[in-house]
Amino acid sequence: MARKSILVVDDEKSQREILEMILSGEGYDVTTASSGEAAMKFAKEHRFDLVLTDLKMTGMDGIELLQHLLALDSAIIVILLTAHGTIDSAKEALRRGAFDYLQKPYDKQSLLGTINRALDKLNAIDTEIVSASPNMENVKKMIFKVARSNSTVLIRGESGTGKELIARAIHRMSRRADNSFIKVNCAAIPIGLLESELFGHEKGAFTGAVSQKVGRMELADKGTLFLEEIGDIPLELQPKLLRVLQDHEFERLGGTRTIHVDARLIAATNRDLAARVAHGEFRSDLFYRLNVFPIRMPSLRDRPGDIPLLVRYFVRKLARRMDKHIDTIPNSTMEALLNWHWPGNVRELENFIERSVILTEEGTVLHSPLAELKPETTRLAAVDITLEAAEREHIIRTLRQCGGLVSGTRGAALKLGLKRTTLQSKMRKLRISRKDYAA
Repeated sequence: MARKSILVVDDEKSQREILEMILSGEGYDVTTASSGEAAMKFAKEHRFDLVLTDLKMTGMDGIELLQHLLALDSAIIVILLTAHGTIDSAKEALRRGAFDYLQKPYDKQSLLGTINRALDKLNAIDTEIVSASPNMENVKKMIFKVARSNSTVLIRGESGTGKELIARAIHRMSRRADNSFIKVNCAAIPIGLLESELFGHEKGAFTGAVSQKVGRMELADKGTLFLEEIGDIPLELQPKLLRVLQDHEFERLGGTRTIHVDARLIAATNRDLAARVAHGEFRSDLFYRLNVFPIRMPSLRDRPGDIPLLVRYFVRKLARRMDKHIDTIPNSTMEALLNWHWPGNVRELENFIERSVILTEEGTVLHSPLAELKPETTRLAAVDITLEAAEREHIIRTLRQCGGLVSGTRGAALKLGLKRTTLQSKMRKLRISRKDYAA
């Protein structure tokens, strides 16, 4: 891993020298500047991973420098150094996007602990979001920019593009990282149970409510609540969610006590919420509250250059998990992967690589079921079309359209005109796994 570069800014020469000695001794590349103006000149010429700056300086102070740095590079991490008399200013800097602050005098352990914690988060994002495409680099920058705030985030994109990965990255980069990350899939929970899951219920609120239940919203207090498929939340629940966003309060189902909650909301959808608003299926005021900071996830079709990177990443990860050694990916396999249109995006690619690793029973060369990457009509034409084969293709096609959902109003069973249990029985018989097509 490349050495991390740190810019130290302080108008006191002795402070600059102490910090340079400590950080250089830890293996960091250190540049020093005696003023905010000099720091900005360096920042325009070189890319720094982290800036350590005094808060009170003659000329440009630390908060002004912070604002200029974030405008120049939203991914940069800024830590402020402050004396006890300027703690309130340091807290204001946190609200404006600083990663953290250290009180003077500070010791070496606290200094290095804060810096390492910041850089660990930076490394985690680079490790987990595997990409070299410009549109994904832009997504990374948006993560860094919004993570330090408490703003609501709406992540949009097709099924399988990695919306949950982005939500978790925002949480880990935020000041809520040490608290809970609570996930709710609004499409996977039956409508009758969703209110209880989100807001909880009191004993006796409905038949079967034999005890009090704390909802996911309450569990996310001081942390982050991630609502998947927010477009599927029923209209009757939307005012209650809107109230939480506006006033940070709600009541449990069947209860009268108002509960106050401090939870950051991140929502995700593969639907066009603006269109749902136009059709009266989604409240416009809730949409505007959710759409404070939108992030659009590109499809895998829009980032084909990332396919080789992702393939190698998944092969390494999955081979290690299955205790296999695979070091060669045939050119024919990579060419087929590059030519496939990936309707299920990154999730479909990962599932395909997992099957490939399973099928690689001996040797170090990846063995992939490339026949799956041919158009369905071509695959059917290559064999005698039996009723079973046609039925299998039809179920798979419907599962893809439904994002792997089997039951419910958006499930494949309803589209196919089958009972859920009948469809599940057919899927077992035809060796179809809903996980391969899950949204």
